[in-house]
Amino acid sequence: MISRGERLRVFTGTAHPKLAHDICAHMGQPLGAASLQRFPDGEINLKIECDVRGADVFVVQPTCPPVHENLFELLSYADCLRRASADRITAVIPYYGYARKDRKDEGRVPINAKLVANLLVAAGYNRVVAIDLHAAQIQGFFDIPVDHLYARQVMIERVRQLGASSPIVVSPDVGGVKLARAYAKDLNCDLAIIDKRRISGEVTQIEHVIGEVKDRDVVLVDDMVSTGGSIVDAARIVKQKGANKVFIVATHAVLSGKAVEKLNSADVEKILFADTIPMPAAKIDKLEVVSIAQLLARAIDRIHRSESVSRLFEN
Repeated sequence: MISRGERLRVFTGTAHPKLAHDICAHMGQPLGAASLQRFPDGEINLKIECDVRGADVFVVQPTCPPVHENLFELLSYADCLRRASADRITAVIPYYGYARKDRKDEGRVPINAKLVANLLVAAGYNRVVAIDLHAAQIQGFFDIPVDHLYARQVMIERVRQLGASSPIVVSPDVGGVKLARAYAKDLNCDLAIIDKRRISGEVTQIEHVIGEVKDRDVVLVDDMVSTGGSIVDAARIVKQKGANKVFIVATHAVLSGKAVEKLNSADVEKILFADTIPMPAAKIDKLEVVSIAQLLARAIDRIHRSESVSRLFEN
C-alpha cells in the first residue's frame, strides 16, 4: 500500500503538460511517472510507471485540439488507473471540449457534451474538476461529483490592474451575460450586451448593443475564443459606438482557424487569456497569459483532504 504521505498522485497527458507541472510545483508534489507513446498506427500505448494502489489520483488533461486524441488519452488514463487499483480517480479538465453541443437545438443532432460525460464515467472516473464550462448545466450530465471552478477569481486581479477608466463590462452575446455580470459585480461597474445572431459555426451577425459604451473603457468578457470572429466583431462595434479603450478577457483560448490573425488585427489595448489551453506558436500582439495553476492546485488539495472547494470562491 502507498503510505499516507504518498496517497496523492497527479498525472498528465500530452495536451498541456506545462500546466500539470505548474500545478505540481504549487503543491510541492512530483508529477506522476507515466509512459504515453503511440503505436505506429497512432493508437495510444499508456503505462503508469509508479505504484498507484490505494492512491487518490488526479489526471490533468484539457480536451482541446486535437480533441479526439486528448479525449482518448483522458479515457485511457481512467481505465489504466482503475485496473491498477487506484482508490479514487479525478479528471481535471481545465477546458471541457464538446461543451457547445449541450442541447438538442434542432432535429437529428447529438448532445455531445452528455456523450463525453458518459464516456468519462464509463471509463472509471469518480470525480470531475472543470473550469468555466460553456454551459453550467453540463454539471448535471454527470452522475458523479463535479467541481466547477471559475477563472474569474484569478483573472479579476489582473483586470483591475489594467487601469480602465470608467469601465463597463460587455458580453459579446446573450449567452455570456452571467459571466459578464459576475465580472461587472467584481469591478463594481455597469454591464452591456451585444445582441448577435449566429449564421453558422464560424459566422455571426451583430445586431446592436444593449447599453451605453460611449466614452467608456470596455472590458469584453467571454468564456472562450474559438475562431475569434465574435470577440473581434464585438471590439469593432463598441469602438464604433464611441468606446475609448477595449480589453479582451477570456478563459479558454481555443484559437482555431484564423483566430490569431483576427486578434492581431483587432483594435484593442490588451488581450488576457487563462492558460487552460496551451497558447499557439504564432505570436499574438498585446497578449498576456494568466496562470490558473495555483487555483487548480488549491482545488486538488482541498478535494484530496475532503475539504470544501466552494470556500475557494468566498470573499
